[in-house]
Amino acid sequence: MFGEDAIAQQLADARAALSTAVRSPEANQVEPVTVEGAEGLLRLTVGVEGRIDKFEFDPRIMRIGSEVLFDEIKRMVNAALDERAEAMGTDEPVPDLEAINESVAEIQDRSLRQFQAMSASISEVMAKLHGGK
Repeated sequence: MFGEDAIAQQLADARAALSTAVRSPEANQVEPVTVEGAEGLLRLTVGVEGRIDKFEFDPRIMRIGSEVLFDEIKRMVNAALDERAEAMGTDEPVPDLEAINESVAEIQDRSLRQFQAMSASISEVMAKLHGGK
């Protein structure tokens, strides 16, 4: 018979697998993205986790002035983030795995309570059929 324990175990296994997916962002990682600016005097790399990994510069860059320098850095960061987003294929909606995991947990808890209630009712009916109270 397919009882509460089997169903509970299947749901627990599903939740465990989903939790693993939530904790393993490797599926959404892309190669590091590197952009250059200021005619090769600046180099910026966004790492696999989406954060700035390296920022390299030639000291000669200080001659161009702070306002131009900051504009160039901003342009490079935005270009690197755009390139990374394109590589990840962000046009597709990303499922909210945390929300899915929470929904599965609610389903598991609710279904277990319902199965326990049904099991108690069936046991009561069986007891009455067999001459018990």
